[in-house]
Amino acid sequence: MWRALAFLALLALAAFGAVWIADRPGTVTIVWNGYQIGTSLAVALVGVIAAAIVLGLLWAIVRGVIGLPEALVRGSAERRRAKGLSALSRGMVAVGSGDPLAARRYAGDAERLLGPEPLTLLLKAQAAQISGDRDAAESAFQRMVDDPETRVLGLRGLFVEARRREDETAARAYAVEAARLAPSVTWANEAMLEAQSADGDWASALETIERRSSLGLIDKPTARRQRAVLLTAIAGEREAGEPELAAERALQAVKLAPDLVPAACIAGRLLSRRGDLRKAAKVVETAWKANPHPDLAKVYLGLRPGDSVRDRLARSETLAKLSSWDPESRLAVAQAALDARDYGRAREALKPLLADRPTVRSSLMMAAIEEAEHGAASGQAREWLARAARAPRDPVWIADGIASDTWAPVSPVTGRLDAFVWREPPNTLAAAAPAMEPEEPEETQPVLVPAHPAPTPAAPLPTIMPASKTAPAPAADPVSAGMAAAAVPAAGEHPVRRAG
Repeated sequence: MWRALAFLALLALAAFGAVWIADRPGTVTIVWNGYQIGTSLAVALVGVIAAAIVLGLLWAIVRGVIGLPEALVRGSAERRRAKGLSALSRGMVAVGSGDPLAARRYAGDAERLLGPEPLTLLLKAQAAQISGDRDAAESAFQRMVDDPETRVLGLRGLFVEARRREDETAARAYAVEAARLAPSVTWANEAMLEAQSADGDWASALETIERRSSLGLIDKPTARRQRAVLLTAIAGEREAGEPELAAERALQAVKLAPDLVPAACIAGRLLSRRGDLRKAAKVVETAWKANPHPDLAKVYLGLRPGDSVRDRLARSETLAKLSSWDPESRLAVAQAALDARDYGRAREALKPLLADRPTVRSSLMMAAIEEAEHGAASGQAREWLARAARAPRDPVWIADGIASDTWAPVSPVTGRLDAFVWREPPNTLAAAAPAMEPEEPEETQPVLVPAHPAPTPAAPLPTIMPASKTAPAPAADPVSAGMAAAAVPAAGEHPVRRAG
């Protein structure tokens, strides 16, 4: 619409100019080389306009002839670039679809047509990766490292390749260099944090977390949680030799993450040794409200070593009220009542846990109650031991397929920080599987090993046991022997194995 209005305005202006010239007639005379040419003003203007048009056409023809070779070269380059971009696009599609032959063919075409551009080198490296040619992939990534514009991207590729060949030293070096060149690169910071955590370099790991938080690479809750885990790791290492420093770090961790069970346990133990029972009880109670855990119950009931069994029973009931009688609190009350020989109170605490499907710990606790009250030969004790052998497993610490009876700040498999979670492992009974089914289940099951393996292969591996246990009976006692058998894996299954 605006173009039409502008055209009409120009047309009106031209008409106005023609009328104005027609109303003011005149003569234009040209004298050149003894000749005199006279004409009207209108004809002269038309002649000037026509001459300008002719000169413009002649100049355009001359420029076209002069610039013809350059235009041909430019057109060829543009067609070449278009073909290269097309090959690059098709190569990326081939990489995404997992077609190594097409990816390598298009990568070669793109490199031939476009030259060593960043995307061309990336396509060549990825095509080599899906083809299994690690040497070619590393060569392409190394060429990217040599270019300042693609150096970080090349370091990322070399880092991945180093991880694939399990060369952690080279992978760490690439990550450190990438973090130095680009401090905001997420993968490099995460790799550095994993390496520092795996080495137990908690101070450097704390600095890395502070840097990541200041750069906005992680949110504040995650940063607080990771700092709490690292402070707990420091407190755990210093608990025996430097209790004051350990208590300070544990309290800092509790302040950052009040529901972190290991931090609350360490703080509770150290404050109890210091004689600050009120503060110790408050720390453990706060963590218990958020996350009832058998380790917290053990620390809480043992805050005063001189307490009688009746005092411990009263303290266990306090925990039960704080958690609205969570299953863990019922197990704690049952254990304390068993120690106090109040068998009726122990049964009453366990009764809701036995209604549906009692777990291993609940079944073993009932077996211990029956044995303590009626003797080792009690039929009820034997029945509960048999049920414990088939009962669902209780929660344990699990990280990356590893189940452990103790918490650790990092995963023993990947070195990932704060990997252990308290949850129920998959409940499988390998000994009860039909003979025609394979010996190993298809799903990957947790490996039952401690978070810190024994230094020698000959050392015995700990098994997952309930947090609250009665004193062991003599080896000849059949009920106690059955309880011990129920706590280990099924017959024919090695206590440490990776299924799947």
